[in-house]
Amino acid sequence: MSTTVQETRLDLVGNRAMDQLFDLAVVLGGLMDDRLARNRLTPARAEVLWVLHGQGPLMQSALSRVLKCTPRNVTGLIDALVQAGLVRRTPHPSDRRAVQVSLSEEGRALLAQWDAERTHSTTEVLAGITAADLATFTDVLARVLSNLRNTYPSA
Repeated sequence: MSTTVQETRLDLVGNRAMDQLFDLAVVLGGLMDDRLARNRLTPARAEVLWVLHGQGPLMQSALSRVLKCTPRNVTGLIDALVQAGLVRRTPHPSDRRAVQVSLSEEGRALLAQWDAERTHSTTEVLAGITAADLATFTDVLARVLSNLRNTYPSA
């Protein structure tokens, strides 16, 4: 079965897009690794901080569900973050048997720094891109991410 010129071009454009997505993942992964290394964090510990930043104080069982990992793993992550001074455990306000995990002052300061760095990076990385192009890019990227998640549900 022979392919048409149009199919060949689509394959070439598709391959180029995938190559660029992989390149983007490598670049962003390297930037993230550098930022985490500066703060002596692992990706898993940083994810805990980001979840607490976005959702507020949570019980460890809730963190376990959000992070899709075992309660034992969450305990280890929280222990390390408590030792680093980035989170704290406090009694749950309505369940005296439960403990909540929240960001400490130092943890909130770190996340505020990350937000500021993100804003600065966004300005630099997206310089010269029109709002219309950026809107198109985010729409297409949302579809690509949806397709990836549907194709690879564990991702």
